[in-house]
Amino acid sequence: MSGQTPCTNGTAGDYPCNGYDLQSFISLDEMDAFEGNDSWGWTDSQTGKEYAIMGLNNGTAFIDISNPTSPVYLGKLPTHTSSSTWRDIKVYENYAFVVSEANGHGMQVFDLTRLRSVANPPETFTEDAHYNGFGRAHNLVINEDSGYAYGVGTNSFNGGPHFVNIQNPLNPVAAGGFSAGLYTHDAQILTYNGPDTDYTGREIFIGSNEDNIVIADITDKANPVTISSVSYTNVYYTHQGWFTEDQRYFIVGDEIDELQVGGNTRTIIFDFNDLAAPVFHFEHFGETAAIDHNGYVVGDKYYMANYRAGMRVLDISDIANQNISEIGYFDTYTGGNSAGFDGAWNVYPYFESGNIVISDINGGFFLVKAQSLGVSEEDQLEFSIYPNPAENNITIKSENEPITIVEIYNVLGQRVLNLDFSERLSENINISSLHSGLYLVKINANTTKRLIVK
Repeated sequence: MSGQTPCTNGTAGDYPCNGYDLQSFISLDEMDAFEGNDSWGWTDSQTGKEYAIMGLNNGTAFIDISNPTSPVYLGKLPTHTSSSTWRDIKVYENYAFVVSEANGHGMQVFDLTRLRSVANPPETFTEDAHYNGFGRAHNLVINEDSGYAYGVGTNSFNGGPHFVNIQNPLNPVAAGGFSAGLYTHDAQILTYNGPDTDYTGREIFIGSNEDNIVIADITDKANPVTISSVSYTNVYYTHQGWFTEDQRYFIVGDEIDELQVGGNTRTIIFDFNDLAAPVFHFEHFGETAAIDHNGYVVGDKYYMANYRAGMRVLDISDIANQNISEIGYFDTYTGGNSAGFDGAWNVYPYFESGNIVISDINGGFFLVKAQSLGVSEEDQLEFSIYPNPAENNITIKSENEPITIVEIYNVLGQRVLNLDFSERLSENINISSLHSGLYLVKINANTTKRLIVK
């Protein structure tokens, strides 16, 4: 296990980066696993603590990240049957739901509140309930508004979504399925509130179904209805997609096109203004040749697990005008950015703290965070800090404003130094009490600068 490593001059330790610091890392060996896969997260509403959940070939790992630079691997829920490369986790209320491609695995249910009382980590956990209405499943989708889980890529309903009522999480109940769209590899299912008012308040399924996108109204579980389907050029494997927050545009990744066609990472965007008549909007090509995997939207950013290129962060604020640009990345795979099935499997960018989970197939668990932290360097020319990075002492120098107070904060927002001065233009400060990592230095209560302690 390792702690924080700031992104400095394009790297965080061995990892290429742009704008994202490595908060911490836990290896697969430490979790007694051979491969990593999916990831998700849970925030305990009672304590406010954040927990990462990571899929492994032989089970599901639970990690306390309430101190992001010193996470605690709490233990593992072993696979229900055998090991598998594929495992997927989602959360509903205070429960984790886990599926796998392992034969006979079904859906495990785990009460996450048990993580509050882990005394001697790592523990080997047991499942709290199990659903055996299907055996293997490639993926799992949960609509937290409706309280339904959907196993996709199962051995039922032609591989389409298998409906399960989880409103009582410890007693999952079969509720039908949707077979008309055939095999679903991944999906987003939500209570619709987008621009097409014909479907406001309806439960809408958007399936990435290998060679097309299928849209269906699944509100009536006994009578799901296909709304439309749409495809695109150079279809090789329609893998996964996600709505923009206004539910107007749908962002799709094809998992095999980079291998078959070549070129850089392709992201396909559709305009879903009319769910019955979706249209192709445009394509975006990334900075590397790596294969795209899972992607998620938070505000105006799209966070993509980009296999050998790690996590890539795209600005989608101007998506309506067919404009997307890469604004940052953290590359968890150091062996190059070519098209191949290594590196980042998934990202989870939904923690309120801003910490982002990257689950890496070969490496393990990575926790990263954007560097911005409210610092605007172009406005900070009045003051300088040197040396930076520093080890035992720093000097803060001002061009013309006397220095009266200096406060230093760690990445948790905790003030670790608070010093008053007698209005000089230069001050020397002993920082030998600080551990290595990234800090924020607030000068005169109105200017903030970054400090890296070696």
